[in-house]
Amino acid sequence: MTRLTTCPDAETVAQRAAAHVRMELQRSREQRGVAHLALSGGSTPARTYELLGASPEDLRETEIWFADERCVPPDDHESNYRLARELMLEPARVPAARIHRMRGELGPRDGASCYAQEFAVRLGPGAPGGDAALDLVILGIGPDGHIASLFPGAAALAADEQELCLGVEDSPKPPPQRITLSLPVLRAARGCLLLATGASKADAVSAMLGEPTRHVPASLLRRERLTVVLDDAAAPPAPLR
Repeated sequence: MTRLTTCPDAETVAQRAAAHVRMELQRSREQRGVAHLALSGGSTPARTYELLGASPEDLRETEIWFADERCVPPDDHESNYRLARELMLEPARVPAARIHRMRGELGPRDGASCYAQEFAVRLGPGAPGGDAALDLVILGIGPDGHIASLFPGAAALAADEQELCLGVEDSPKPPPQRITLSLPVLRAARGCLLLATGASKADAVSAMLGEPTRHVPASLLRRERLTVVLDDAAAPPAPLR
């Protein structure tokens, strides 16, 4: 069952999210000696990244991955990697060898192929199942219910379990070319932490908690592995009594 926490404001969301990430990474290190964390871009997780970046010890023995990336150079202002680097990775002094960025500058097809190879090598050929799984993925949600770069009704949502990373040529949200982890990889993760703030996300959150449908990609995540942290503005309305 989905674990849902509602907070009074965006700052509290970030604090609760950072605490959850620290707890899950510590658990993974204790159980397997290493933690695998995947990051998303966008404004919602930015403050969470700042909080994590201020505590380098929280990211020790943690391998950093990305849920998706725009096909831009790594120093571009739209790069998810740049956001994470500036707010979290550099402040926490995470070694470059533990940072696995999607090479958006290679384009959707080659960038996805390279990332899939790196993912399989580091997490094992059995990915995305068994021990070959991310420990935690931080996700946002779009007003249309998209997660990572998996958009409503996209053919990418039909990817099979052998497809780890996909190139996107026609994103409805600019820029059109992107790279994204596949839905099977997200579903195989030991945990997903989804953050949402602001009234513009309320309808998407409500739809996510409804029946699973490809029209709302977030609804296809595994509910028993999903933790949702919201502010009051993004929370679904309470049911009428």
